[in-house]
Amino acid sequence: MAQIEPFRALRYDPTRVSIPQVLTQPYDKITPEMQEGYYAASPHNLVRIILGKQHASDHDGENRYSRASQFFADWRRQGIFFQDAQPSLYLYIQRFTLPGEKSELERRGIIALGKVEDYSAGVVFRHEQTLAKPKADRLELLRATRAHFGQLFMLYSDPAGEIDGLLKPGHAPDLETQDEYGVSHRLWRIADPGLVDLVRGKMRDKKLVIADGHHRYETALNYRNERRAAGDTGQARAAAPYELVMMTLVNMDSPGLVVLPTHRVVHGLQSFSGASFREGASSYFSVEEVDASVDAVRAAAILREAGRLGTAILAVTAGRVLLLDRPGAVSSDIFAGFSLRQQSLDVVQLHKCLLEGVLGISEEAVREQKNVRYIRDLGESIAQVRSGAANVAFLMNPVRVAQVRDIALAGEVLPQKSTDFYPKLLTGLTVYALE
Repeated sequence: MAQIEPFRALRYDPTRVSIPQVLTQPYDKITPEMQEGYYAASPHNLVRIILGKQHASDHDGENRYSRASQFFADWRRQGIFFQDAQPSLYLYIQRFTLPGEKSELERRGIIALGKVEDYSAGVVFRHEQTLAKPKADRLELLRATRAHFGQLFMLYSDPAGEIDGLLKPGHAPDLETQDEYGVSHRLWRIADPGLVDLVRGKMRDKKLVIADGHHRYETALNYRNERRAAGDTGQARAAAPYELVMMTLVNMDSPGLVVLPTHRVVHGLQSFSGASFREGASSYFSVEEVDASVDAVRAAAILREAGRLGTAILAVTAGRVLLLDRPGAVSSDIFAGFSLRQQSLDVVQLHKCLLEGVLGISEEAVREQKNVRYIRDLGESIAQVRSGAANVAFLMNPVRVAQVRDIALAGEVLPQKSTDFYPKLLTGLTVYALE
């Protein structure tokens, strides 16, 4: 069962700082250019804690993690952060438009603490593999600050929308801001003990699927195990602060839950040939030439229509655009270790049949991004090929939420960067301090 708890969040004091100038996108979405912008925006911007700059003189006693710890302690002492008086849940509503569209959507979430569970407990499920280096980085930050600053994006199923129906804003939001992508973010504190208990009760039978934040969730697991092994309980283990982590819980059955595709752009292949690629791809897919001058809007329409019947991938090379669909029978070796659920995904067929099978790009090279770039924007993906900066762009439809759910609950995973839940959850809306 999913155990969630209210908490006394630390929050930025809007009388001390300008809220839009201190919040950030998730740490792993912050580019070097964004980091510079955040530093310039405010001396109290959270980037100084979650992704501080590295200095050439850094050493064990003075580094980005020790500076993060000092910033956090100083800001708490100075009153930059204040702590809510009562344990609360936080209703988080985002309003946004999708890139290239005009209609506005709304996504609701509940910020709470959730019990850190081993995957084997059958409560929390992942849908992506994780890498050791990002987890080591996040663990060092957690050890230094003993606080969680970012939101774990968790999905639960509630087709009737019962939980969302319980939380209806009856007053102006406690916080309202807009991010650099034009997304509106509003936050309401829910402190009524009866309502909090009602929501907690409704969540008890839910399974949680990690949408975003796999590295941070596994960091919370590692930190919990570290503290347990050290005999550091402080109080009854079940109530120890490190047994919980901050989560934003979103109903996966909500129409406001959107997954965008992440396209693959291949570059740096010295012997790439469009003709040879077409011949190789025809061993795995039905291949159809489409208008070579297709733009992003038309490409999206072709993918959407072809994808109604199953697999649909557009391959854009210099001078031609190919629609790859209706995959044929392939050797079982190609999909060794993958279930039928995984094999049905466009992104799996792309990686195994095209990247590995046709282009000879190894799984290790893909993992290290040696020849593959991941790009959200469809038009940019096409432009990189037409400008000569890439050999081929592979354009896809997004993975469906139901596919994410079914694969995660089956204990399986998707390739990295298979999903792009949009928009992201802002970092710094609430902070969970363990001490």
